[in-house]
Amino acid sequence: MTSQIWTDPAIVEWSQLLLNSFRHWVGRDLLERVGESDYQAHALFQSPFVVVSHGMEEDPLLNYGNQVALELWELTWEQLVITPSRLTAEPVNRAEREWMLEQARTRGYLDTYRGVRISSTGRRFLVENAVVWNVVDAGGQRVGQAATFAQWTWLA
Repeated sequence: MTSQIWTDPAIVEWSQLLLNSFRHWVGRDLLERVGESDYQAHALFQSPFVVVSHGMEEDPLLNYGNQVALELWELTWEQLVITPSRLTAEPVNRAEREWMLEQARTRGYLDTYRGVRISSTGRRFLVENAVVWNVVDAGGQRVGQAATFAQWTWLA
């Protein structure tokens, strides 16, 4: 299912929220906005940088990860969408991760974030120059948070 996930109407809609929210907070587009929303959803899924997001649950679950994110965290789509977002960081790094998410919640977005994350198989990597932003719906209500980054380094 993963290979064509961007064609799911819910994913097309969420992709638009990701892109619109990024533009709203950061003041520029995450990627070139050409074509219809389904084309943009495909472009976002295939983009050469990580895009990952979670919803608003008490213990937020990941609800989107593009192909690069799936590969980096070593997850299938089906595994990703049942993964609590907090598990992308080791326990020792979760307080720092929570601080970063709170900063983004308060300000709308946070750029130049740097932190250590962990894949589903336990491989650690350092993320650099990440942008974290609030995902908002058409009415401006927060419906999640997302992150994007193109720089990471595997750690020993």
